[in-house]
Amino acid sequence: MADDYRRQGFELERRIFELDNKCATLRTEKQDDDYLQNASAILDKLKNYYRQGGESSSLPKLLQDYTQVVLDITFYEENRLVDQEFPEESSPFKIQQLLQDLTEPEVLAGRLAPTQEVQSVLGLELLECLYWRRGALLYMYCHTLHQRKQWIKKNKATFLKCLQEGVRYLMRMLQVRNSVKLNDGVVFHDSATANFLAEGIFSDTHLLTMMYIGEMCFWAVKYEDCSMDTTERKEERLQFRDIGTQILHKYVLACEGPLQGQGWNTENAKEILSILQ
Repeated sequence: MADDYRRQGFELERRIFELDNKCATLRTEKQDDDYLQNASAILDKLKNYYRQGGESSSLPKLLQDYTQVVLDITFYEENRLVDQEFPEESSPFKIQQLLQDLTEPEVLAGRLAPTQEVQSVLGLELLECLYWRRGALLYMYCHTLHQRKQWIKKNKATFLKCLQEGVRYLMRMLQVRNSVKLNDGVVFHDSATANFLAEGIFSDTHLLTMMYIGEMCFWAVKYEDCSMDTTERKEERLQFRDIGTQILHKYVLACEGPLQGQGWNTENAKEILSILQ
């Protein structure tokens, strides 16, 4: 067991020094980028920790810092892809690489702390962010692809797969925190707060996630309905129409209820609902 732990500890240390090299290379492109600067500062702290010899009790903090570095570096790389409008040739490989990078903290946490739940090691906010970032990346990619009609005609299966993966990640993001039950003995001073928490809406990002899911489900239904490809097993497919309808109903109720007048627009959501229902 001790040998296994040391080997896994070396794996995290190796990844940290690999990220340091990557960050240094990216900073030659844009020295003053805030996210790369933040990643570099955390990496300096992590490298010092290993050079001075650390205790295993610091593992959760190490993994949290490592996760923040991954989030910062991949955010810079994502922005670069968006600025380049997702080049057709290089984007598929780069997106898979980013998805793998954003999955690794969760995998490492599971391996290095097998007796603890991943969310207790990384924390709810970081775990939510990892799912959000993967789902939002695929949303932005699919949003761009959706405007390339000729590309979709030739690559419909790839487009639908990206939509399915994106919706799965965003749904996982919404499920990270257990919805607060109104009979838990928790006292709320207003019913709006209680209803938000009961529906799993904890922030603006959760609301935006709902809209993203609704749009991606709409795109999937649009192309899935006219697709003749039946090679994928039905049980592996998401029920895009049902998911989109359910999520967008919650979104509209929240935006036109307690959040009315707060800048949330429901026109697109209602238009999609009229088609999905």
